Amino acid sequence: MHSPSRQKAVFRFAPSPNGFLHLGHALSALTNQKMAQEQGGRLLLRIEDIDQTRCRAEFEDEIFRDLAWLGLEFESPVRRQSQHVADYQEALSRLEALGLIYPAFLTRGEVKARLAAGEASGKPWPRDPDGAPLYPPDDRLRPASQRAHLLKNGLRHTLRLDMQKALSLVKEPLTFQETGDGEKGEITADPSVWGDVVLSRSDAPSSYHLSVVVDDALQGVTHVVRGLDLFHATSVHRLLQQLLDLPVPVYHHHRLVLGADGRKLSKSQGSTGIAALRAADHSPADIRHLLGF
Repeated sequence: MHSPSRQKAVFRFAPSPNGFLHLGHALSALTNQKMAQEQGGRLLLRIEDIDQTRCRAEFEDEIFRDLAWLGLEFESPVRRQSQHVADYQEALSRLEALGLIYPAFLTRGEVKARLAAGEASGKPWPRDPDGAPLYPPDDRLRPASQRAHLLKNGLRHTLRLDMQKALSLVKEPLTFQETGDGEKGEITADPSVWGDVVLSRSDAPSSYHLSVVVDDALQGVTHVVRGLDLFHATSVHRLLQQLLDLPVPVYHHHRLVLGADGRKLSKSQGSTGIAALRAADHSPADIRHLLGF
């Protein structure tokens, strides 16, 4: 396991331009800024626009306006995932060479039918930490000849990680250092609870899991600061880092900003959007005070 060396600390804020920033994003950006200042480190901005079906230029423009209004400054140039697809393809190729990737053809309807049949038999279907059902084993167990036939016929598919096989290559416990608002200290990662995660789709050449570990490594990020909703996903990231021989940042998962319903904010909640708050004559100081800065 590679740990950050005694180089200058590097932090990053990495929003996706698939909606307007809200208070939760402001908390994350300001936490990154504060920690970078405390450690005399660098602060980077990354635009995670790998999903071109949902990301839009107007949302990216608004991200820059919101961050500038909040008084946040980042180093240039800004990394945009859509400009670095070759980096993710290279990582996919390395995993494929290890025999860890397989094409998955089941549609959402077919997965839903498997789930319903399994639960009807009285056996609960396994779910990941986010509550989503794990992908059935059909495609992982599919004969190579049948797999090749489906690919030749151009059947739409995703690329998934063979979790069991990947874990068989790991000869030491996967751990990471956590300094955030939940568990602290050395955390043992358990990627198996996520099942065979998606690494690439037809509408996005790299999944969040794959692109984020590749980007963090290429940008020399030493400290990943993000919301507690991504704490469990770190287990998958640690596995990919191990398989790809990438450095391991220190992780800091901060508290979430919750809405009136007690749930974490989403980009669809316009009342908590930074642009809406700015239009309502709130000041950057108001936002900082509201978030505890």
